[in-house]
Amino acid sequence: MPDKSPLPFVKVQAAMNAMTDKALQTPDDVVAIAIVDGTGNLLAYAQTGALRLFSRRHAIRKAYTAAVMATDTGANGKKLKEQGRSISEMGDLQLTALQGGLVLKKDGVLLGGIGVGGYDGGHLDEALARVGLEILLR
Repeated sequence: MPDKSPLPFVKVQAAMNAMTDKALQTPDDVVAIAIVDGTGNLLAYAQTGALRLFSRRHAIRKAYTAAVMATDTGANGKKLKEQGRSISEMGDLQLTALQGGLVLKKDGVLLGGIGVGGYDGGHLDEALARVGLEILLR
């Protein structure tokens, strides 16, 4: 039976493989990568080496936040800061304002989120997440 889910296993697996392959090009930079569905449920997780618990949890939290807030985490965090608000006001302890979570939307439909944690500076996390985003949105 073909997988007709919004994020089919084959695409999720291909995205994870592409992101881990890219991450392993710089083996000293260990990262965690997570993909969630549109409700924030974990579909896939990988890490390229030993990481602190903080980085592992935040990869999942970034993916979750992107999905349930339906926006990239960096943009959402910046918007909240400009409004003088914090992510804690949302009342969900799993949300994060850290950069590195990208929302997966296709044709205006929310599919899920990708989160990357571990690099120093969220811009590298986001760049790696974009590798998976390209595959999942094909």
